[in-house]
Amino acid sequence: MEAPAGQRMTGWWWSRVPPQQRAAFLVMLVFFLAAPAVIYPVFLMKVMCFALFACAFNLLLGYVGLLSFGHAMFLGTAGYAAAHAAKVWGLTPELAILAGAAASCALGLVSGFIAIRRQGIYFAMITLALAQMVYFFCVQVPFTHGEDGIQAVPRGRLFGILDLSDVKAMYATVFVIFFACFLLIYRIIHSPFGQVLKAIRENEARATSLGYDVDRYKLLAFVLSATLSGVAGATNALVFQLAALNAVYWTMSGEVVLMTLVGGLGTIFGPVVGALVVLGMENYLAQLGAWVTIVQGAIFVICVLTFRRGVIGELGRFLGKPL
Repeated sequence: MEAPAGQRMTGWWWSRVPPQQRAAFLVMLVFFLAAPAVIYPVFLMKVMCFALFACAFNLLLGYVGLLSFGHAMFLGTAGYAAAHAAKVWGLTPELAILAGAAASCALGLVSGFIAIRRQGIYFAMITLALAQMVYFFCVQVPFTHGEDGIQAVPRGRLFGILDLSDVKAMYATVFVIFFACFLLIYRIIHSPFGQVLKAIRENEARATSLGYDVDRYKLLAFVLSATLSGVAGATNALVFQLAALNAVYWTMSGEVVLMTLVGGLGTIFGPVVGALVVLGMENYLAQLGAWVTIVQGAIFVICVLTFRRGVIGELGRFLGKPL
C-alpha cells in the first residue's frame, strides 16, 4: 500500500538524507543559531546572503557545468529593485524581496535565452558581456543614483508585524530565507530534474540522444539560479539598507566563483563554507590595507593546490561520502 503524501514527504526529508549530510545540516544549523553570541550578527547575515548566492551559482556551474562570469547582474539587479520598491514604492520587506527576485528572474530568462545557445568559454563570455551591459545601465539610469546607490533603504515590518529595524528580528528573517532557499536547492539537486542536470553536465550529447530537451533544462536551471541569486541580492540590500554598484560589478562575479571553488564545486555545503572563508578573509584581513589582495591571492593559490576539490570536496573524499 502506498504511504500517505505527508509520510512520503517526511520520509524524503529526513530518513532518505545520508547520515553525513544530516550531520552537516545540523552543524550548519547550530553554527548560524549560536554564532551571533560571539560573532557580529551583521557579518553573519552577509555570510548567509552570499552563501545563498554561491549556492545558486553552484547549482548552475557545479550541477550543469555552465560557467557564468556575469552572475553579479542578478545579485545587483535584485538589490536595486528591492531597494527601490521598499524606499520609493513603500512596499513591505517581503514584497520588496519578491520584487527583487522577480526582476532577477525576468533578467535570467532573457539573458539565459541568449547565453545557452553557446557552450564553454563562449557561454562565459556572453554572460560577462551581458553583465557589463547591466552594469552600465545601472550607472546611467536615474533611479539607481549612480555611484551613490540607493541609500537609507527602510527595512520596514515583515508581514506588518515583525520590526526588522531590530537586529535580532532581521537576523532571524535572513536565517529563515537562507535555510528555506538552501533546502529548495537541496531538493532540486536530488530530484529527477536535478539528475537530468547532472547527466547534461557529464555528457550533453548522450542526454540529447535519450530524448531530453537539453536547452530547455539548461534555461530552467539558469533561471532558477538567477532567481535564487536575486533573493540573496534583495535580502542583502535590506540588511545593509543599501543597493550599490559593487554588487553588479564584474569583480562580484569573480568573487562568487572563488567562493564556490574554495568551498567545493559540485558539493552541497561547499559554497556555504566558501562564502564564510572568503568573507572572513575580507573582514579580518582588512587591516592589512593594500596588502589584503596579495594575502588573499596567496591563500587562494594554497587552497587550490592543497584542496583541489575544495574544502568540503576534500572532506567528502576523506570520509568517502559526498557532502
